[in-house]
Amino acid sequence: MLKVLKSGFFMTVQDLGRFGHRDIGVPISGAMDVDSVKKANLLLENDPNAAVLEITMQGPTLQFEEPTAICLSGAHISATLNNVPIENYQVVQISKGDILSYGRLENGFRGYLAIKDGFQTPKVLGSRSQFIPVTKKKHIKDGEEIPYLNTDSYVPIISEVKIEDHFLDEELEVFKGPEFSLLSDQQLAAIFSKPFTVSKENNRMAYQLKELIPGHGHSMLTSGTLPGTIQFTPAGRLIILMKDGQTTGGYPRILQLSEAAINTLAQKKLGDTLSFKLL
Repeated sequence: MLKVLKSGFFMTVQDLGRFGHRDIGVPISGAMDVDSVKKANLLLENDPNAAVLEITMQGPTLQFEEPTAICLSGAHISATLNNVPIENYQVVQISKGDILSYGRLENGFRGYLAIKDGFQTPKVLGSRSQFIPVTKKKHIKDGEEIPYLNTDSYVPIISEVKIEDHFLDEELEVFKGPEFSLLSDQQLAAIFSKPFTVSKENNRMAYQLKELIPGHGHSMLTSGTLPGTIQFTPAGRLIILMKDGQTTGGYPRILQLSEAAINTLAQKKLGDTLSFKLL
């Protein structure tokens, strides 16, 4: 078991997501930054879908009750194992009783803790990803215990690898959305000619951008959406749906983020700037 001595700001169990249930209104959920999760699981020789902990902005303090191996990835949040600093994208051997502590956020926004063979929380609709009301709990709290397997005999093939920090990018690649043709020349210029700022309304459901563009008077039937769909409100607000976002919406879907852009946006926080590049 992993004992949560202090849970930090917002920590959840996530895998790659819950697929095949959007027709009944269930979001995909899953890790916000899939790239970081896949690389950490690769280093541990895990299944790519092995469950990890997603750590937002402020990290936890955790105690391991069985031997294992771990790998940190994603945002750079200073971390120590028994008060000795450890780095991202390194396989670290864990002994019984070891304590992992997080400190200051250095860059990025969401970090990941992968463990050998993944965290063994219950699957619901084929996924371990936490999302209310599909799972009983929204996030992990102080004092909880998270199950994992004893892997005392594991010897890693690759102990570390240099990873480029994709989340330092400020340009998001986008495709045309279903209602892209509704945009006027003035609106197109406003979207692609200047940077935008992440507003305080940002979470696992959606990111809202601070700057407005010229609004519209279009109405449409509620239609399907995906993680990365950019909705355009009548007031000129851009809303980017993320992994826990609703499965349908009634605003024009003017753009769609690429998978890489979703990973990049997942590492942005209040006040960060970004721009769009049409593919």
